[in-house]
Formats: sequence, C-alpha cells, structure tokens
Amino acid sequence: MELRLYWKVLLRRWWLVVAPVLVVALYVAATYTSPGPVYQVVMRFAAGTKPAGLSEDYDRYYPWLTSEYVANGLADVAETGVFAQAVASRLAEAGLEVAPAAIQGAIVTDNAQSILVVYLTWPDETQIVAVADAITAELTGNGAAYFPQLEGVEPAVRPLDIPTPVPLPPGLRTQLMGPAIKIGLALAVGVALALLWHYLDPTVREAAELEELGLDILAEIPRK
Repeated sequence: MELRLYWKVLLRRWWLVVAPVLVVALYVAATYTSPGPVYQVVMRFAAGTKPAGLSEDYDRYYPWLTSEYVANGLADVAETGVFAQAVASRLAEAGLEVAPAAIQGAIVTDNAQSILVVYLTWPDETQIVAVADAITAELTGNGAAYFPQLEGVEPAVRPLDIPTPVPLPPGLRTQLMGPAIKIGLALAVGVALALLWHYLDPTVREAAELEELGLDILAEIPRK
C-alpha cells in the first residue's frame, strides 16, 4: 500500500483520528496541574591533607596536588550507590527512611581544583536539609571508608556552605512532557483505528481495488 493510499484512508476517516485526540485533550485540559517546584542545595567542600615531608616549604606542592586528587575522587564517590547507601543509613538512624536509589539519583557532583561541589535536588523542602546534612556528615567523617590513605587525616574534607534549599521552578520540558505524551498516544490510537476500520470495511471505493481482484473496469461514473 502506497503512502498516498494511507493518506486517503486517514482523510476519509479523519473524524476517527481526531476523536481520541479531542477526548484526551479535553481530559488533559480539565485535569492538568502544573508540576510542583523542586528544591536544590549546593554544598562546597574543601579537601586537603597536611604536609608530611621533611620541609613543609619544599613539599607544599604535593599537599596541594593531593587535595585536588581527594576532591576529584570524592566527587566520583558521592555519585555511587555505596555512598547513597551510607547516607540512607545515617538518615535511618535519624528516623527518616529514604531509598538509596532516590539519594543516588538526586546527587550531581563537580570539583574545581581542591573544592568539591555537591548539587542535591529534592522534591521536599523539609527533607532536603536532612539529606544534605547526612551527605555532609558522610563526606567529612567517613572519607577513610572510601580512600584508606585518608585514615587519620581528620577532617580531610571541610564544609564551606550551610545547606540552604532554593526552589527551582519546573522547566518547560517537564510541564509539557506529560500532556504531549498523552496526546501523542491518542493520535496513534486514532490512526490505528482508522486503518483497522479500512481493513475490515468491505466497501469498494477505488477502481484500483477492483483491478486487484482481476475485474475489468468498463466505465466509471464521475462524481458531480
């Protein structure tokens, strides 16, 4: 079947294509509510170690270089499932049950030289502070669990910011994605119904359909 024939089928039963879209569009318009805001906390941490050589002046370069490695390594650690599980355990001890997967998905990290930056995005303004405090406690108090060379260097990581939730309005993509998916599915259903109706309809509408059956066309009555 050529594409133009599909197009003719859809035009012939356009109402069947439009009907599901119209019903879903009315439903979406009547029930749509704008997504609530999410909250974000940005926390910066200074990472470093003390000089351990014969001369602090001579070895000054190496502690600074090490601090960059520590910040970079902890940035990667903070996005792992092991870290999320440790944070969830701290929250559980405080009486707040949070799934580790939710914590892992809410953390994005970065590092600038010796500064570790943690971005935490959370839907609840009250809980986000508790989660941020648990992240801070894990980074500052349990670094040696991830890097043994930090054993005995306390604190190797120091917080530089007080967790302060900032509301983030939902983006345009978030607001439109739900209705767009519903209307798109309705359009697909409408097209499928139109094609199914054509498949089941025994009516002959085109001369080419008779020729496919082996019948000769002697004459056609033109439309007025």
